[in-house]
Amino acid sequence: MRRILYTALGLAAVGSVGLLLFAWSGLYSVAASRGHWPMVEWVLEFGMENSVETHAPNVTPPRLDDPDLIRLGAGHFLFGCAECHGAPGTEVGLVVRGMLPPPPDLSRRVSAWTDQELFWIVKNGIKYTGMPAWPTLDRDDEVWALIAFLRALPSLDQAAYRALAYGDVPAEPQSGEGVAMSGGASRALGACARCHGAGDRPPLSALVPRLHGQPAEMLVEALRAFAAGERRSGIMEPLAAALSRRAAEEVATYYAGLAPLPPTSTVQAESIGRLAAEGDAAAEIPACISCHDRQALAIYPRLAAQSARYLENRLRVLWYAQPRTPTQSIMVPIARRLSEQQIRDLSAYFAGLPPEQR
Repeated sequence: MRRILYTALGLAAVGSVGLLLFAWSGLYSVAASRGHWPMVEWVLEFGMENSVETHAPNVTPPRLDDPDLIRLGAGHFLFGCAECHGAPGTEVGLVVRGMLPPPPDLSRRVSAWTDQELFWIVKNGIKYTGMPAWPTLDRDDEVWALIAFLRALPSLDQAAYRALAYGDVPAEPQSGEGVAMSGGASRALGACARCHGAGDRPPLSALVPRLHGQPAEMLVEALRAFAAGERRSGIMEPLAAALSRRAAEEVATYYAGLAPLPPTSTVQAESIGRLAAEGDAAAEIPACISCHDRQALAIYPRLAAQSARYLENRLRVLWYAQPRTPTQSIMVPIARRLSEQQIRDLSAYFAGLPPEQR
């Protein structure tokens, strides 16, 4: 046994030295124009597949056929994935075609992975492929939204994809001015409208906040916090970081000037109304309306007629957040004092509250 062990160690040492010398020689071309040797490509593919299978978490995904989750994921796919992977009716550009390995057509490849494996790939990315990790690793809820969309992708034609990703916002600038200004506020507003709605149109997904009639000061500060990484979102951080201060102010002013949307619920529980209006001193829960009604400071969001699903998700995200802004420092401990039932009840209460009332 000792002889076998020494022999194995010797062979391993010789092999390691051989690989080091081969790498030192520079004989193997790393040019993306030539591709890998078939054996090298097989080894890399084999190793990647087994690595993903090994590291994929053993978790139960949310309902991936949830329309709101799919619509949210479609918006991120449009801005974060389609440029490299293509989309129904849209081919990738010439530059992307020269990448090695080439980004796969996801409508054909997602069926090869389990939900958990797809989650791990999207969250962590894959080295040496150009596939980045999710911009914010503590927002699993956003990652699952993209997985929900990827599960729906193989069944989408061009029209269905555009309906999910764009809604009724034009996919391309429709005028010379729009083309000329496509790098500024006009494009920013289009990006916002695809998820958050515009005019009298609500967001496509109930998991997205309603910005209509929100204070401009609050919206500008939220965009600044996203851009600085102080407020975490793998969807919002890259978009906000691309905005100039002027563009952020113009977008905020636009949404602040829109008429608030009508309530999304009819739930009006008296006990929850008291909690929202008076708080719970024993539990150290302040009155919600002290910061979130229409008379509050303009740096705080108004919650009346907001989507209940968005409010629930936001409070749950705050449970696990590391406070990075003054408003988060206030809200994180409050959210953690709320029970799951209180989170659901308060969210439904504010969703049913007319904007003019609060």
